[in-house]
Amino acid sequence: MASTHNSIRQMVSPLLRRFQSLSLHAQNTSKPSLRPFSTSPTLLAKPERKRTGDPRVTLIRYHLQHPATPRPLKFSRMRALRHWTIHRAWQLFRRKKLGAEELELQRMYQSMHETMEVLRTMDAPGTKDAGRLYRVALEKKGIFGKGGVPVEYARLQTDTPGKEAWDHSWTR
Repeated sequence: MASTHNSIRQMVSPLLRRFQSLSLHAQNTSKPSLRPFSTSPTLLAKPERKRTGDPRVTLIRYHLQHPATPRPLKFSRMRALRHWTIHRAWQLFRRKKLGAEELELQRMYQSMHETMEVLRTMDAPGTKDAGRLYRVALEKKGIFGKGGVPVEYARLQTDTPGKEAWDHSWTR
């Protein structure tokens, strides 16, 4: 009986394999018949767009990763040393130049301060004209132009309003 079982199996197995392959193929190709969520026709639906993101980031990526972008420079040891030396020399030059300008401004400020002190103490104390030249030197007539406003009252233009919208106590 075992021999008849094996012979039947040998005859039926090719048929079974073919039936299984056909049924698996039919399952893979068939789509589930689900109703779409939207009731509007597919022609009226918006086309799907992929997210492009921030255009600035896209431009930066394009220019940094573009194949025409040259590779960054790699200096040899001597060339890097020359570059570093020139850079340090330029920094020293700028620092000396800025230091000289700072000293010149400081000298001018000290000179103005000494001059104002001389004007203040020029006249004898107790007289009517004591410190008159000092007061005249500090007057600010006509230096802001006709109808101008002193710098102390000016405010930079910004997008946000100031803390105090209007100073009603201000007079010219």
